[in-house]
Amino acid sequence: MSWLKNWTWPTRLRDKGIIGMNRRNIRYIGRYNRRRLYPLVDDKLKTKLLAQQYGITTPELIGTVTTQFGVKHISEMLAGHGGFVIKPAKGSGGKGILVIEHVDEDGFIKPSGMRQSITDIERHVSNILSGLYSLGGSPDVALIETLINFDESLMDYTYEGVPDIRVIVFKGYPVMAMMRLSTAASDGKANLHQGAVGVGLNIATGAALRAVQFDMPCFSHPDTGHDLASLVVPQWDTLLHLAAGCYEMTGLGYLGTDMVLDREHGPMLLELNARPGLAIQMTNGEGLRRRLDLIEQQPDNVPTIERVAFAQHHFARQSELVESKDTSSANA
Repeated sequence: MSWLKNWTWPTRLRDKGIIGMNRRNIRYIGRYNRRRLYPLVDDKLKTKLLAQQYGITTPELIGTVTTQFGVKHISEMLAGHGGFVIKPAKGSGGKGILVIEHVDEDGFIKPSGMRQSITDIERHVSNILSGLYSLGGSPDVALIETLINFDESLMDYTYEGVPDIRVIVFKGYPVMAMMRLSTAASDGKANLHQGAVGVGLNIATGAALRAVQFDMPCFSHPDTGHDLASLVVPQWDTLLHLAAGCYEMTGLGYLGTDMVLDREHGPMLLELNARPGLAIQMTNGEGLRRRLDLIEQQPDNVPTIERVAFAQHHFARQSELVESKDTSSANA
């Protein structure tokens, strides 16, 4: 319970440098994100095309469906693809994303083992086009991408889903990071509000700092049982450089970058968010304010490699997972 008190008492939140939505919206998003640039990240298709121009790797695009007429041609588009992902271009919070892990003669199989027919696929795409999952319910476009084969070293840390890494990038500096691990409770989705495990990551090394599920401490994956203290994200430096480079790509000063690790292609950009949530502070056990204050004191036009090195030097931390677990066991 003492752990929970640190996150419920206003004075302790302030001491930890926790920022709330008002400060985030006014001080950082309002000041550093120009509204005319929002479409670059609110539309996943625009983000993908822009990333290609800047040499930032993203999942391969199989195709897009823009009209209801095109829905009937989906089977032709999917021919020869063993697995794929369908998502709304303007969706948010993981809504409307359909993952097909493999295909056989009887249909399309989701990671859970549930089967989908071509009629189910067409209906889902039609719903996307009608705006069922888009911001504001406006008509949308369906993106069909190749399936991400995530790095095998992360296999024991997730359940029926692809683990992703959220990096908060401020003025081009990677200031805080977490990994989101899907669980049975989250239905295989990397969504913290639905029950995914959030793991705070050391900016210097990509190693796990601490973990939470449903806002409570977590020491092992609830479904695989794997110890989270051993988690280290591979190719961490490359991932940070890709995330930091999204500042130049978009011109947005306060940005959430969602990355994945593909076993063949390495770190890849999944999507961007101009209004990233604040739960990353809970997973790290530390507020963003002091880090953001420090970055505001730095000069502009610093090369990416120097920005990443600065962040890794100033924001390095020791893991709390082993120590917290030992303390928890002793008090049990």
